Amino acid sequence: MKELVIAMAKALVDKPDEVTVSEVAGEKTTVYELKVAQTDLGKIIGKQGKTARAMRTILSASGTKIGKRSVLEIIE
Repeated sequence: MKELVIAMAKALVDKPDEVTVSEVAGEKTTVYELKVAQTDLGKIIGKQGKTARAMRTILSASGTKIGKRSVLEIIE
């Protein structure tokens, strides 16, 4: 799952080497905290948050498949 978030983020940004994802695991929920360069933040969020919403949808769909809830947080 972490690799999925990294792959999606690196495909969108100009500085892929500055993409970091940290994973905070709970019993039923896993939170993925995504950090990118300040200049790439707009590319990750997208117009009206559509790109971020799409990434969250993909993450939650793949989390449902393994039976865990997954949440994506974009850290500024």
